[in-house]
Amino acid sequence: MRSTPIVAITWVVAWLAPILIVFVSYGQEPQTELLWPQGAPLAKGDRPEDKPRLIIYLLSSDKAVGTGVVVCPGGGYGALAMDHEGHQIAQWFNSFGVAAFILDYRHRNKGYMHPAPMLDVQRAIRLVRARAEGFGIKPDRIGVMGFSAGGHLASTAATHFDAGQPDAADPIDRVSCRPDFAILCYPVIMFGEEATHRGSQRNLVGDNPDPELVRSLSNEKQVTPQTPPTFLFHTDEDKGVPSENSVSFYLALRKAGVPAELHIFEKGRHGLGLAAGTVGTELWPQALHAWMKNRGLLDRP
Repeated sequence: MRSTPIVAITWVVAWLAPILIVFVSYGQEPQTELLWPQGAPLAKGDRPEDKPRLIIYLLSSDKAVGTGVVVCPGGGYGALAMDHEGHQIAQWFNSFGVAAFILDYRHRNKGYMHPAPMLDVQRAIRLVRARAEGFGIKPDRIGVMGFSAGGHLASTAATHFDAGQPDAADPIDRVSCRPDFAILCYPVIMFGEEATHRGSQRNLVGDNPDPELVRSLSNEKQVTPQTPPTFLFHTDEDKGVPSENSVSFYLALRKAGVPAELHIFEKGRHGLGLAAGTVGTELWPQALHAWMKNRGLLDRP
């Protein structure tokens, strides 16, 4: 009986190993930068919550593969899951040479609704592209990733973009905010539908929004052939955001002729992050790594 604690400890260490590995630092110390150092559009004050920012995880030139991802944590547009849908994800990307930029965006509990979150993610993509050389990435290998409501924000970036303003005074505003690829993890997609996550919709557009605004932000309805290639994953057991959200976006991508890959795993609650310890679903990061490799996103320039 005395060996039981040792066995238990061994089992716990083995189970935690996939989780602990993401905390290994593969890159440089993360840095934080404001999206708009002179003040964000629609800002209501000068508080920290009025200042959207990027937390930047870069790599040394001998480790970087030249790809970067803007990461949007979830939280129902009322909070941000900065650890398991932010820092852990950035460290995981760094482990195979991808730079990561965690977006600390505005949301309702910071005092903001639409269009502030969309402006933040568009600005983040522009900033990373405008400074791609300094970040050690290629300007045509910049993706956007989001979890849950952050997945809605990422899908908004993938369907609502522009080429930039060539005559803008700010050089960052001169470049495109179209992501080159998108990664959507158990995303909120549909607004105004049976499978809608009502809390996210309410926090973003209010209780009685204009029907046209709801339709414009129901992003499966906004997919075009210009929407970037997309990877999606969801779980069948997700009761918070039903998998119909991912399915609807995937089908819209197919109809538009956009390359896409969808994984729906049977097991797992909503908000799994890297899903370590959830048998089957914990394979989704490997599937994403393979998808990125197949698309040439892990090839060194």
